[in-house]
Amino acid sequence: MHHKNLEAWKESINFVTEIYTLTKNFPKEELWGLTSQIRRAAISIPSNIAEGCGRTSARETSRFIDIALGSIAEVETQLIISQNLGYINSEELISKLGKINALVQGIKKYLSKVES
Repeated sequence: MHHKNLEAWKESINFVTEIYTLTKNFPKEELWGLTSQIRRAAISIPSNIAEGCGRTSARETSRFIDIALGSIAEVETQLIISQNLGYINSEELISKLGKINALVQGIKKYLSKVES
């Protein structure tokens, strides 16, 4: 399984680009806080998919897919906080994140069948 062929990786790369564009408009006092945190968490999604696909066993790959799923939950939380602070309207991004989550869950399900 090559990460560049996975829809989850492609969608999450696009998502990171959107996050970077969006967070350019966050207040300057958030540069080292929420802006940095949401960017790092978003980058973690495709990065862990890629790293997992570079591993030699389904079990190892699955571990990195789990990390990507954790990062998805983290980004969703940060988007909600950003909305609560009035920085963004997060509905569209949360919807895109839901699609990415479903794709990554599909990889996890596939790997669980390969492992057993």
